[in-house]
Amino acid sequence: MKTWEKNIRKVVPYVPGEQPKGDKLIKLNTNENPYPPGPGVSRALGAMDFEGLRKYPDPAARALTDCLAEYYGVGTDQVFVGVGSDDVLATAFLTFFNSEKPILFPDVTYSFYKVWAELFGIPYETLPLDETFSIRPEDYYKENGGVIFPNPNAPTGLFLGLSQVEEILRHNSDGIVIVDEAYIDFGGQSALKLLAQYENLLVVQTFSKSRSLAGLRIGFAIGSPRLIAALNDVKYSYNSYTMNLPSLALGVEAVRDEEYFQETIKKIVSTREKAKKRFRELGFSFPDSMANFIFASHEKVPAAELFSALLREKIYVRYFPKPRLENFLRITIGREEEMEALFVFLEEQVSGWKP
Repeated sequence: MKTWEKNIRKVVPYVPGEQPKGDKLIKLNTNENPYPPGPGVSRALGAMDFEGLRKYPDPAARALTDCLAEYYGVGTDQVFVGVGSDDVLATAFLTFFNSEKPILFPDVTYSFYKVWAELFGIPYETLPLDETFSIRPEDYYKENGGVIFPNPNAPTGLFLGLSQVEEILRHNSDGIVIVDEAYIDFGGQSALKLLAQYENLLVVQTFSKSRSLAGLRIGFAIGSPRLIAALNDVKYSYNSYTMNLPSLALGVEAVRDEEYFQETIKKIVSTREKAKKRFRELGFSFPDSMANFIFASHEKVPAAELFSALLREKIYVRYFPKPRLENFLRITIGREEEMEALFVFLEEQVSGWKP
């Protein structure tokens, strides 16, 4: 090893879902919205002032933060935006998790939490989900340096009721509690309802799932003015211009496209509930997802074999060859015709499988 190599930071990175190219494929592996952005986004893109791109964007991203504040009924000083919820969450880790005590998050959850903790040198402890893949609020009542969990959880899709979220908050008044709500629009009540009572609560959401803008990378956090001010102090310490002009302009239009947004959510939820019925008929079991995906395991056919068979057919789903997860597939809810093609193929595989 060369001398300079000894000073390179060694990390085990997060592995994102595959982004295959081509038209003749079914992509159900990264929980993207199968429907395009709303009509307002399309119109704004066509009318965009490209001359303006020569200038730096507003570092405070006021157009978007003001729009989000109005939509969610909070103060403009309670909103923070970033380059996808990953950027927002990473900034929150840097800002709030600086205790010598370990932060707490589930053992089966968004795998980026562990990556950020190790990258930033934050001590952490993972708490096992129960036998049904549910979070046990009482596990988070002990001393810690902060708490973070997704709700609904990923990759399970299970939602933790608002009363249980509040129990975690009540037992953690001395630390920051981050509720990662990437999938909240597909089911369940947002923890935003608890903001007025808990100054230590930070709620993080994204435009990547329900608002069909994964390609623009827009995420946001809502919390008390003190938390948002602290996030901005850290942001301005390493990159003042995190949000580009197109993202700001099109993000505003996505929020304004309320009718289209609700219509799209309704279609995805309807397709999800139909998919649950079809999966059960084929012998699959799964937690009762409230997200835009289903985490399914077949009673007889190993997930690894199904994953390989689907890949050969150019049907992309997500497989996690890890303890507790190795016999599950996480399957994004696509359009009706995509799901039908998936089920036709799965029926063939399941009926013809021999151990």
